[in-house]
Amino acid sequence: MSPSGLLVIAALLPVALSQLAGTNTPEVHPALTWQKCTGTGGTSCTTQSSSVVLDSNWRWLHDGVSGDTNCYTGNTWDTTFCPDGKTCAENCALDGADYSGTYGISTSGNALTLKFVTGSNVGSRVYLMAPGSTTEYQTFNFENQEFLPCGLNGALYFSQMDADGGVAKSAGTNKAGANFGTGYCDSQCPRDMKFINGVANVAGWTPDSNNANTGTGSMGTCCPEMDVWEANSVRWKPNFDNLDLTSCRSPPRLPRILAVCLAIVLAQLELISIIAILGQSTCTGTTCSEANSTQGTCDQAGCDFNSYRMGNTTFYGPGLTVDTKQKITVVTQFVGSPITSIKRFYVQNGKVIPNSNSNIAGVTGNSISDSFCAAQKTAFGDTNTFASKGGLAGMSESAAAGMVLVMSIWDDYAANMLWLDAPYPPNKAASSPGVTRGTCSASSGVPSQVESASPNAQVIYSNIKFGPIGSTFAEPA
Repeated sequence: MSPSGLLVIAALLPVALSQLAGTNTPEVHPALTWQKCTGTGGTSCTTQSSSVVLDSNWRWLHDGVSGDTNCYTGNTWDTTFCPDGKTCAENCALDGADYSGTYGISTSGNALTLKFVTGSNVGSRVYLMAPGSTTEYQTFNFENQEFLPCGLNGALYFSQMDADGGVAKSAGTNKAGANFGTGYCDSQCPRDMKFINGVANVAGWTPDSNNANTGTGSMGTCCPEMDVWEANSVRWKPNFDNLDLTSCRSPPRLPRILAVCLAIVLAQLELISIIAILGQSTCTGTTCSEANSTQGTCDQAGCDFNSYRMGNTTFYGPGLTVDTKQKITVVTQFVGSPITSIKRFYVQNGKVIPNSNSNIAGVTGNSISDSFCAAQKTAFGDTNTFASKGGLAGMSESAAAGMVLVMSIWDDYAANMLWLDAPYPPNKAASSPGVTRGTCSASSGVPSQVESASPNAQVIYSNIKFGPIGSTFAEPA
């Protein structure tokens, strides 16, 4: 889901993730509708009555199903309850969520709102549930399909999580499951997850030095990931769109957030494909993906399409071709089965706007394909790990197996979100091809500054549609 060098999500205090299901706060999933389309031109869509569930990493973790003593406080485990991963899972429970009051999460019809800062909580991540279910996530196979969300900022992507939240894979130790938002994984093989497959990530846990709520353990959780949209918005300032794919030999990574340098970043499409392993897997040590590295399980950097990075600095922003002062509908098409290309259109004021073309020498087109990715890597002097770890064919395998829709808002304690809208990586000159991704400065995006300056920022995901190509909107002639 994101370029190399990523995130850690700031969460509520006390924050935790458990495998037992607590009873102190009833778990009631906020209702959210979306549409499944057939036919052509967006005229044959049926409403699906679903809901969203909060990721378990944000939740209160306490002793027993009805206790009130923290198993995890700040960024440290209580060793009395959690001397090891297995014992911790037996002793501690993940509780229900006060979605609006504690986390700033609300829904209305087909719109989901995620607030950035609510009290002591920062950011959130939710998953779309299957219609009528409290035990399984909705899964999508997007081969030869298109996906249409509008009016959004933040990160919206697919992750090949287990539909039951990892219950079956845990051999009975995960009692919370999808109902409590367990089982997250992505192409970064995140090691900040507190439980993985029913075992607490206690071994080797190291609290983060720059975040009072998070840390990392010895285990990571990997799976293929496909980022449809990466966006940030504090005020309507110049921004850039990104389409980004990432491939993964075994599995993938984490989400991204908002509010960097008062800019909007739109449409980061990222693929994480795999060669040998479909779905979630656990890694340890050097087998996990590492930021700024081509080693390990997955390709963190992926293959992206960012109009600004691809040489068109006037395509997306206030008053530009895609005007960020107005509502935008984003259409993403996954062409072929297996997938051979990924296309992007914008719809604004009744006008369909194709994605911008590359202006980089040696790189042509306005969509993502294996040939585009290879040319881009050559032009930017990057290693094509995306190809070596599966490319579009690998992503297609993951899509065919079904992937879960993830929606989030977050800030980046690892790289200040520079990979999204500023010069990145910092060890390369800003003038080097492919380094500058937008108008933000190399000193922007520090989470403490973002959180204090823009606590009222929010993201709204609405009018989500999914169906065969041409079914969710009227295609251009």
